[in-house]
Amino acid sequence: MSNSRFNLTFRVLECRPDSYQGWYQQGNLLRDRGCYQEALISYEKALEYYPNDYWSWYLRGKVLESLKHYLEATTSYARASEIKPRNYWAWYDEGCLNLERVQDYKRAIICFNQALSVMPNNYWALYRLGETWRLSGDYPTAIAYYDDALTLRTGDYWAIYRRGDALRLWGRLTEALCDYAQAATIKPEDYWTWYQQGAIYQQLGRFPEAIHCYEKALAVDPVDEYADEGLKACVAALQS
Repeated sequence: MSNSRFNLTFRVLECRPDSYQGWYQQGNLLRDRGCYQEALISYEKALEYYPNDYWSWYLRGKVLESLKHYLEATTSYARASEIKPRNYWAWYDEGCLNLERVQDYKRAIICFNQALSVMPNNYWALYRLGETWRLSGDYPTAIAYYDDALTLRTGDYWAIYRRGDALRLWGRLTEALCDYAQAATIKPEDYWTWYQQGAIYQQLGRFPEAIHCYEKALAVDPVDEYADEGLKACVAALQS
């Protein structure tokens, strides 16, 4: 949409005595077209008419997230959740932003728990809680949430792989190996499942198994220096 056409649309809408629906619908149209700054203006104009409109606050958060204004987006999602505390999406999306962009893990845990209170058997909220607790350093709690997620999606690659990460970081290497091996059967061409197994086998002094896993990793990514260095170290250890 050209600037002149966009400005003309704004002037027409501003002449209407009650144009909430027009601003809101225009915000949706602009967001769909990827015109996020203009969509933001539209949602904010809609909120001048209806300050307690859940969807305008929620979608304002979505466009702010697209504009990489992450803290403002979390605030917009939080406002939507205040208006409709029993709506899953604002809680979940705010939780994801706090987990992945803002790194406010305490707030992320609150958000995902609220999302679960609305949808108790939701895989994604359970998985994200596992991720949040893992990144917070509470590995037993993280593993419990991954286990819960896996009751809903048996054989899910990411929950198994990340549970392996939590077990490895907790020092339970043999159990971590089992998870990485299972993840490798699900995605045999995934570099990281093979690399992590190689690193653990190397740490345990089980060099033939480590060499096998590093070779598998290098078959996926032939130029990776970490797997290559690990492989060479294991070969040297066997030859010494």
